[in-house]
Amino acid sequence: MIAGWVGKVLKVDLSARTHEVQELNLRWARDFIGGRGLGARYLYELLQDPTIDPLSPDNVLIFATGPLTGTNASCGARYMVVTKGALTNCITTSNSGGHFGPELKFAGYDLLIVAGRAASPVYLWLCDGEVELRDASGVWGKGVWDTDDMLREEVGVPDARIASIGQAGENLVRFAAVMNDKHRAAGRSGVGAVMGSKNLKAVVVKGSGSIPVADQASFLRSQWKKKASLRDSKGRQNFTQLGTSSTLMPINAIGALPTHNFLQTVFDGAEKISGERINDDYVVAHKACFACTIACGRVSKISDEAGGRFLLHTSPRNWKMAGEGPEYESMFGFGPEVGVDDPEAIIAAHWLCNDYGMDPISAGATIGAAFELSQEGVLNGTEGVLEWGDAGKMLQLLEDTAFRRGLGDEIAEGSKRMGEKFGRPGVAMVSKGQEFAAYDGRAMQGRGLSYATSNRGACHLKAEVLRADYKDPGHEGKAGQVARTENQISALDSSGLCLFLNSGATYDDYIAEFNSATGMDLSMDDFVTAGERIWNLERLFNLRAGITPADDTLPKRMLEDPIPTGPRKGMVSKLGEMLPEYYDLRGWPEGIPSQEKLAELGLEAIA
Repeated sequence: MIAGWVGKVLKVDLSARTHEVQELNLRWARDFIGGRGLGARYLYELLQDPTIDPLSPDNVLIFATGPLTGTNASCGARYMVVTKGALTNCITTSNSGGHFGPELKFAGYDLLIVAGRAASPVYLWLCDGEVELRDASGVWGKGVWDTDDMLREEVGVPDARIASIGQAGENLVRFAAVMNDKHRAAGRSGVGAVMGSKNLKAVVVKGSGSIPVADQASFLRSQWKKKASLRDSKGRQNFTQLGTSSTLMPINAIGALPTHNFLQTVFDGAEKISGERINDDYVVAHKACFACTIACGRVSKISDEAGGRFLLHTSPRNWKMAGEGPEYESMFGFGPEVGVDDPEAIIAAHWLCNDYGMDPISAGATIGAAFELSQEGVLNGTEGVLEWGDAGKMLQLLEDTAFRRGLGDEIAEGSKRMGEKFGRPGVAMVSKGQEFAAYDGRAMQGRGLSYATSNRGACHLKAEVLRADYKDPGHEGKAGQVARTENQISALDSSGLCLFLNSGATYDDYIAEFNSATGMDLSMDDFVTAGERIWNLERLFNLRAGITPADDTLPKRMLEDPIPTGPRKGMVSKLGEMLPEYYDLRGWPEGIPSQEKLAELGLEAIA
C-alpha cells in the first residue's frame, strides 16, 4: 500500500442496511492523489447513469479523505463530500475542514461511500471497525448544534466527531450543506440535500488508529520548511488576524463587491461591516482546524439587544451563546447582496446557516434575487415589498427557506429555478445553476471565466485568480491563469491540505510533504498533471450527465450590462474572448476533451 493511506473503503447500503469493507484501489490513489480526485473516480465508476435525479436513492454520497488528511502536516484536515449535486446536476466536490476527516481515517477508512435510502431516519456510527446504523428519530428535526450535542451523549463518546445535516438538509433545500464539528461546512451544491434524501441524519466517528508515513524524518523537515514560510507570510498573518473577512474592504475598494444582487459593485456601508469592525467589536476568540497553523476561524458573539431584535432568543436554540463566523462569503450574502449594513444581523444569519445547515453563498444570493424580484413587482405574496437593507426580512426569509415556508419554498430551489418560475431568469447570478460568490465577474475577468468553467458550477475556490484580478482588471492572460490554477488546486484539494496554505506556502512545499508522506516521487509537473487528470475526469462526468459546453457561460448581466458606477465602471465580462483560448489551452476542441488529451492523461479507456 501507499503510506499516507489506511487502505480501506467502507461502503454502506442504506436501502439494504448492509455494509462491506473494500481494499482501497491503489492505482486510482496514485493517479488521482486522493480526496477530491479519488472521490470523483469512485463516483464515475459507481454512478453508471449520471443523468439520474440527484435526490433519488440511486445517487451515491462519498466522504473522501486525502493522503495528508490526519497526518501532522500543517492544515492537513480536509475531506471532500463528492456526489451529483442537488443544486446543479453536476459533479460536486465540496470541501470541509475541522476534525471529521482526520477522525474518519483514524477509524480505519480512507473513503466512506453511502448508497441507497434508509426507510426511516438513521445515523451511522463508526468506531474502530464497528459499523452500525442507528435510529435517528430523536434528532430528526433538530438543528446541527443540537444534533451534535445529543449524538455525542447518546454514543457516550464526548470527543466523537460528527458530520450531520440540519433542517435544510431534511427538507431538501437544494443548497443544504453537510456540517461537521458544528461550524465547518461542506457547503456548496446541495450535498446536504443529497444526504437528507437518503434519510441519513449524521455520521458519528471515533477512531484510535494512526496514519502511516513513508519517511518520517523527511516529512518533518518538509513540515518545518512549510511552517517557516507561513510564519513569515503577510497573507497568513492577515488570515490569522481577520480570517476571510479581511477580503471585504479591498474588494469593495476596487469596485468588485457584488451589491443589490450584482446590480452594483460598490457598497456604501462596507466600513460598518468590515472585517476590522467585526474583529474589534464581535470576535471573542480564534479557532483552528485539526493540525492548523493558520487559525482563520472566528468565534463571535452579538449583543443581547440584537438577539432580542432578531428574535433569536425566542427560538428553541436560544442564541445567547457565541457561534462561529462570519466568513467573507456570508458577509457578502447577508450584507451588500441584500443591502444590509448591520454586522449583528450578518453574524446572526451566518449562525442560522450553520445550525440549519445551509450554504450562505447560495442562500444570500437567492434571497438577494428575491429582493430584486420584489422590487420589480413580480412577487405578490404576503411578505410585502422587500426593501434593500431590511435585515429583519432577510433573516425571516432565511428561516423560512430552511423550513420551506411561503416564499422560502421558492428560495429553497435556488435562484435559477426561482427566477425561471417567476418568468425572470435574468435575476439568477449563476453558472451551471450555482450562485456566484462575492466577486463580480465583470470587475474581475479571471473570476468570471472561472465561474463559467468550474465543473461544480460557479465557484471561487477552484482557480486562483484573486490576486491577478485585483491588480489587473483586464482579461488578457486570464485564460492561462485560470486553466493552470484549476489544475494546481485540483491536486491540492485531493491531497487533504487546505487551500488557505496558498497565503504563504508554495506548491514545492506541498509536493515535498506529499512525497515524504506517501513514498511517491512526484515532480511539480506530475502533481499538476494529476490535477489536470482530475479536472478532465470531472468534465467527462458532467458531459455524461447532460452538461454541455453551452453551459460554460454567464448571465446576460455579466456579458452585456456594464458596471454602472465605481472604479471599474463600464466593464463587462470578456468571456467570449477568453473561453476559446481556455478551450485551446485545455485541449478541448469546442469544449470537449480530445482523444489525444484523454490519452495523454490516461483517461481514454473510461471516456
